[in-house]
Amino acid sequence: MTIFAVAMFMMMILVGGIGVDLMRNEMERTRMQATVDRAVLAAADLDQPLEPEAVVRDYFNKSGMSDYLSSVTVDQGLNYRTVTASANMSTTTQFMHLMGVETLPVPALGQAEERVSNVEISMVLDISGSMGWDNKMENLQNAATTFVDTVIREENEDLISISLIPYTAQVNAGYDIFSRMETDHKHNYSYCVDFDIEDFSSTGLDLDSPYQQMQHFDEGWNYSNPVSNPGCPKRSYEEIVPFSQNATTLKNTIDDYRARANTSIHLGMKWGVALLDPSFRPIIQDLAAPDENVVDSTFANRPAAYTDTETLKTVVLMTDGQNVDTTRIQPWYYANSSHYAHWSRYPLHWYLNNYVRGSWSDWRYTKYTSTQADSMLGNICDAAKDQGIVVWSVGFEVTDFSAGIMEDCASSPSHFFRVEGVEITEAFEAIAKQINQLRLTQ
Repeated sequence: MTIFAVAMFMMMILVGGIGVDLMRNEMERTRMQATVDRAVLAAADLDQPLEPEAVVRDYFNKSGMSDYLSSVTVDQGLNYRTVTASANMSTTTQFMHLMGVETLPVPALGQAEERVSNVEISMVLDISGSMGWDNKMENLQNAATTFVDTVIREENEDLISISLIPYTAQVNAGYDIFSRMETDHKHNYSYCVDFDIEDFSSTGLDLDSPYQQMQHFDEGWNYSNPVSNPGCPKRSYEEIVPFSQNATTLKNTIDDYRARANTSIHLGMKWGVALLDPSFRPIIQDLAAPDENVVDSTFANRPAAYTDTETLKTVVLMTDGQNVDTTRIQPWYYANSSHYAHWSRYPLHWYLNNYVRGSWSDWRYTKYTSTQADSMLGNICDAAKDQGIVVWSVGFEVTDFSAGIMEDCASSPSHFFRVEGVEITEAFEAIAKQINQLRLTQ
């Protein structure tokens, strides 16, 4: 019995020793694999100015593992870089050598790739009146310019398109887009579309169904003739810029932005998402035709199908405020060309205050409340995410309430940035870099 007990005890020690040897081996393997992963990720970054192989070897040197690096392979082209590294070492056993196993192998293999595939970006930017305070517009312009410079690079030519969608109380689609939609075209003062609540449950536009043209009027209390602050923007820089890779044009447009009017985040988001929906392609194809040349012909087949795995669709939504109630003139006072001309000359509340003694509700109505607008924003954000569109949101000096609305819109909490002052540039730069899709592939 004593001999048997001793034999069993020795076997237990040996089994425990095998576990210790395996645990030490796994610890070394994990440490070396982590070094490989960090090294190839850093080396594959297209912004990395050093030679990729030198970056990998430097990581191993600093980790004290330079003797274990076996090979580094770099494959790169105009719009991608793939770095593969392998390493090998062995651990000396303390117990398993009793069984004739002197060492255990420690292999590690890692591959990382940064590839700029086709990318469609909608930049939905708040240029409402509050953006005129405390240098907010200047900070936005700097941030948006940095974003353009980070994304639009020579090596990305013909791969990345940016659409600018500035918004205030409305979004001016511009005549080029508006004229290719089915609308009840009433006037030529400006070219905004008045969406209804149900339009925010889907990402696309129905180009076969008519949309209402937004009334052109100023809701204000101060006299001006013509109206100076209409709900629908009419200046050229306030129009949508679709599918561009011309960094100069994009930045010049951004530099022209001026703050005015109030805020309708949901309308900006609706347009930003619609420009990524394949239903918008016929309009882009028209605008890319040689006789139009509004959109680069390279992008004539955009927006890509949602099933196109080579195309990333993303929205960058920014605001410094929150939705407000939306007022419209009653249809019977906006029914003919005389009415259109009248309201292009006289601000609504100024006119009502000076000339109307009866109920103002006969002249105006609330199309939807701020609460309804928040719900519509949530609906269009959900519709976008359901289609695989990546939604980034930036709350710029916003209230806690608005921050919650914007965070809910984003693809995840990590896709939401709440920033103050010049921090907005850091947020836009961070988003731009992440769009480049650095990823570990093995």
